[in-house]
Amino acid sequence: MSVSELSASAQNYLKAIWTLSEWSEAPVTTTVLAERTGLRASSVSDGVRRLAEQGLVDHVRYGAVELTAEGRRLALAMVRRHRLIEAFLVESLHYSWDEVHDEAETLEHAVSDLMVDRIDAVLGFPRRDPHGDPIPSADGTVELPTAVVLTTVEPGSRVRVERISDTDPGLLQFLADRGVRIGTVVEVREPTPYAGTLELAVDRTPLSLGAAAAESIWVSGM
Repeated sequence: MSVSELSASAQNYLKAIWTLSEWSEAPVTTTVLAERTGLRASSVSDGVRRLAEQGLVDHVRYGAVELTAEGRRLALAMVRRHRLIEAFLVESLHYSWDEVHDEAETLEHAVSDLMVDRIDAVLGFPRRDPHGDPIPSADGTVELPTAVVLTTVEPGSRVRVERISDTDPGLLQFLADRGVRIGTVVEVREPTPYAGTLELAVDRTPLSLGAAAAESIWVSGM
């Protein structure tokens, strides 16, 4: 089965289940899926039930939703579509990285498998999208970068930005305006007492981030 044979709703659910577990070990429940998709819990439960009937997920009531082998294959095909489209929009159409997520959400349901492979070839088979997330290969291989959440890094460390969550376009724009992108080297400084912020230096320029922003950034050691 090609992922193109699935409904847009099924495609969305499979992609959401995969991405929710990609950078987290927390179980994916229907409640979590509802929060991610913005749908009612009852609608998500119905959607998960249909996926289970198709053999694409395993789900016990009130338990976690887990992809079957076939569900994982199709989910990765959707993730591949989404991230290659994002890369294409940035590299070829000169979108900014905060503009591409919503566009890709629409386009990913319309492209063919052939077009996805052509985009991949034209871009030179990129391994990561504009936000640092890995792009699955055509055979479903995923190479996650070795990275940790910025809030776990000790003060005094110099680290390289590897991934920034694309769920908040405003944060992406904020960071870009301050020179923080994938590959940027930042220094973690001692926190300001009682301020509740993470203190950084970007090219020696101070930058304060709140907890939510800092937890959206993944970094690797130098």
